[in-house]
Amino acid sequence: MSKESELQKLREEIDSADNKLLTLINERARLATIVAEIKRADSEQVEYYRPEREAQVLREIIKNNPGPLDDLEVARLFREIMSACLALEQKLEIAFLGPAATFTQAAALKHFGHAVNTNPQTSIADVFRIVESGVCHYGVVPIENSTEGSVNQTLDLLISSSLKICGEVQLPIHHNLMSPAESLAEIKKVWSHEQSLAQCRSWLDKNLPNVERIAISSNAEAAMTAIKDITGAAIAGSIAAEHYKLPILEKNIEDEPDNTTRFLIIGQNNARASGQDKSSILFANANVPGALQKSLACFADNNINMSRIESRPSKHGMWEYVFFVDVEGHADDSLMQKVLEDLKQHTLMIKVLGSYPHAPL
Repeated sequence: MSKESELQKLREEIDSADNKLLTLINERARLATIVAEIKRADSEQVEYYRPEREAQVLREIIKNNPGPLDDLEVARLFREIMSACLALEQKLEIAFLGPAATFTQAAALKHFGHAVNTNPQTSIADVFRIVESGVCHYGVVPIENSTEGSVNQTLDLLISSSLKICGEVQLPIHHNLMSPAESLAEIKKVWSHEQSLAQCRSWLDKNLPNVERIAISSNAEAAMTAIKDITGAAIAGSIAAEHYKLPILEKNIEDEPDNTTRFLIIGQNNARASGQDKSSILFANANVPGALQKSLACFADNNINMSRIESRPSKHGMWEYVFFVDVEGHADDSLMQKVLEDLKQHTLMIKVLGSYPHAPL
């Protein structure tokens, strides 16, 4: 068989596989519309989006993935299929910290897929407000970065908000230097969010030591500003470079190659148990010796793993604090219920901020 004949045969096999894929994807979409009809007939208050169900589907897909596509790529493809099928049932409105082309929007699209409407908000507080009002179904907000720590505004808003954490996204953060300038030598100033400037400090010290660094409200705004100044540059993600048509001069300039930001999905409803969950809990202690130790012992004594603890001023009294903890397990689990009961004996206040599936790939 000639090389051209062999290629033609392979192309025909690919065409056949494509047609099978098309049929199966549309069959999945048809089944999704039937599910929606059953839900609508059963209740007026319909939950179309079920984060625990999507997490279970992705876990099963990843577990059964034979390759050659890696798990991350397979998860991305199936996320988009689920997103498109869900849009036939309900087009989700997702609020995020804007403007367009921020890392938060990238996190929203990674979690929900592209078959949603993303709505940029000017502040984290605005994301909370628009979801609380019901205008948007869910919001996406940053909670912590692996190198710069927690986002305090998000923590403070979780104290008073009625919204629930129903999901999380972990997004690798790769910063790029982008500019209309043709070389680093032409750059006189660099705009970016203060955290991004901090995350690229060593690179900037080495490569642009005498260039003015200007903190701005978001990386996307930095890109919008830099594109108007031939001597200016922005530090932002590739999504911003693509959206604002700004050339990238240097890629991946972050000081830590494993730099990752964790985002929370906030909404009106609790997520049901998925089998691999975590819970975020807020509590406050009396200002007496040993109070915090006794509270934390409630988790250890019941063999509940704690992955994170953070404190914030309560704003109700001087030197009074509330504590945020992330622990393994769902709040509806019997063991977690026991922990919460034990915790009541040692705290002034407890609030389960939400239980949600571990972030898939």
